[in-house]
Amino acid sequence: MVRLDRGDETLIGAESPTRYQLASVSKQFTAAAVLLLAQDGRLRLEDPLDRWIAGWPGVTLHHLLAHTSGIGHWHDYPMIDLGRRVGAAELVETFRRVPPLFAPGAGWRYSSPAYVLAAQVVERVADVPYRDFLARRVFGPAGLAATFAGSPGDLDDIAPGHDEHGEPLPSWDLDVVGMGAGDVWSTTGDMVAWLRRLWAGDVLREPLRTLMLTERAATGNADDHSRGYGYGWFVGTYHGEPWFQHSGHNAGYKTFVACLPESDRRLVVLSNSEALDPASIFALLERLL
Repeated sequence: MVRLDRGDETLIGAESPTRYQLASVSKQFTAAAVLLLAQDGRLRLEDPLDRWIAGWPGVTLHHLLAHTSGIGHWHDYPMIDLGRRVGAAELVETFRRVPPLFAPGAGWRYSSPAYVLAAQVVERVADVPYRDFLARRVFGPAGLAATFAGSPGDLDDIAPGHDEHGEPLPSWDLDVVGMGAGDVWSTTGDMVAWLRRLWAGDVLREPLRTLMLTERAATGNADDHSRGYGYGWFVGTYHGEPWFQHSGHNAGYKTFVACLPESDRRLVVLSNSEALDPASIFALLERLL
């Protein structure tokens, strides 16, 4: 499913009839949850992770959200089966056993486990399940009626994942292993609405909105598309126009969302097939944008 909006007009596509896993596009909601708690005065971005989860001296919430913690990505934890449900404490202990890749703040490395830890912090500070916090403080106030986090249970308006040959592909665990890193389900309509409201400042007040959507760390990427990372967003330019964007890949799902505020354009690509590759997405961008 593809949808492109400019201003109040939908140029291409429509509302998707089913909900798709957003995969790593979910990270923007994790960042929003942490920033809302900061807005409430219940935590600070400079707070140490050890305040809630011991074992990472020097790592702050800022480091988690900006991918500068030194905590690795999934391939650095080959002992973790992304499809198997484990306890939260067991998962944290597995993360803890792997040495950091660098000292906090000394480098940049994309890290889904860092966002899992950020979601666990949200649970501990808010004292409610993470998916409930998102429903009450993010999805509900933003008007995202079709969006939810975690396992879909017996919901029937869900797009099932498929491999590159069109065969059904089992989902990764979204309630513990993927919580905060790739656990949100949504539709094209909800996502374009979210992009509009996020940019307009309806979700986060200043300066937190700007902190989220502008560079907090350099990624080292050579291309202008993703030269920096905010909180839950890659930032850079597309053909010279500033944008914030993020892609996602879970088992059976590939996604991409982008907002180009100067031209008031919002793009959402949701796929339940492994056949969609990054080259195809950027070929699509060239045609649409």
